[in-house]
Amino acid sequence: MNWPYRYTALSLCTLAFFGTMVARLVISPIVPDLTAEFEVSNGTVGLALSGMWVAYAFSQFPSGVLGDRLGERTVILVAVGGTAATSAGLAVAPSFPLFLLSTVSLGAAAGLHYSVATTFLTRQFDDIGRAIGVHVAGGPLAGLLAPPAAAVVGARYGWRAAIALGAVVAVPVFVAFALSIRPTDPRRPDQPVRERFELAPLAELLSRPEIRYTTALAIVGAFTWQATASFLPTFLAAHHGLSTTAAGVLFSVYFVVHGASQPVLGSLSDRLSRESVVLGTMLLGIVGYGVLVVGDRPGVVLAGVLCVGVAMSWGAPLQSRFMDVLSEAERGAGFGLVRTAYMTLGATGSVVVGTVADLVGWSASFGLLSAVMALGAAAVAGNRALGLGY
Repeated sequence: MNWPYRYTALSLCTLAFFGTMVARLVISPIVPDLTAEFEVSNGTVGLALSGMWVAYAFSQFPSGVLGDRLGERTVILVAVGGTAATSAGLAVAPSFPLFLLSTVSLGAAAGLHYSVATTFLTRQFDDIGRAIGVHVAGGPLAGLLAPPAAAVVGARYGWRAAIALGAVVAVPVFVAFALSIRPTDPRRPDQPVRERFELAPLAELLSRPEIRYTTALAIVGAFTWQATASFLPTFLAAHHGLSTTAAGVLFSVYFVVHGASQPVLGSLSDRLSRESVVLGTMLLGIVGYGVLVVGDRPGVVLAGVLCVGVAMSWGAPLQSRFMDVLSEAERGAGFGLVRTAYMTLGATGSVVVGTVADLVGWSASFGLLSAVMALGAAAVAGNRALGLGY
């Protein structure tokens, strides 16, 4: 039986997302090493991580525009190659200002991938929820492997070697994608790029009620996801007294659950309503973060991590909802635009939670994440109960 090309495309897009995510996630397990090496606070490292995610967010819309102009394959190759180069630069940064600059550059390069790849995959599959769910799972797969690998390599060879893992992974992914994915025709090869940045059409798209509502929910999810990806291992070590290794193992468990639940929730949202699945993730988030704050036994902490892993899989149903309300012609730049909007605001999760932890403590910082999830659940429940139709 011939292997369908669409599955090759899905597999390699997922691997490309995996590669760009590894480069970002190897930083989280070595936060204590960074604070000691550069003599800075958790909030300062959180600022660097927020800068990375803000740059990642700002790349989303331009990547969609470039994908329409140049073709998706070209942009994805630039994203993966740029991730390899900036990750290598980050590993040799001699001072914190240069480390911060390199971290932001890494986010900008990695951010070129996701929106373009998602749009590319919607052209290959009819069941877009399942395809997006599999693609998104590349991130949790990176979360499963990258943190323990970074912890082991960092403990033996130092934090610079741990960060260099991002480049080590990205290079072979770049080669495989270049050799296996066919050139893609640009959708708007002749339209001047400056026309795509005119404010009136962008404002009109973002002002649509269904787009505003979905973007608001995505901001809630992105804020919480960013904070969790940045500080969950540090929280587990500082709040629960776990060793770096144990915290890294639980961080991997979080990503295993996160990765496994993405395709499941995406498929469920194809069969049920997107909103029902999103509401379920938000409710699990309230429970999960609350349990992590108040739980004191290993089994309870594990249960909290499991709940949070499923909760952070809100991306598959919510991103599918964006695709539902965008026309086919709008999906490239339009999806990139809404990704930039919600991820820019969501990227503040790292610096906010890091700062709250410095000022008040880890209980308050992760309790805040439970409250943010409650805000999202209330919005979904209100829309359903009042029949607002967003």
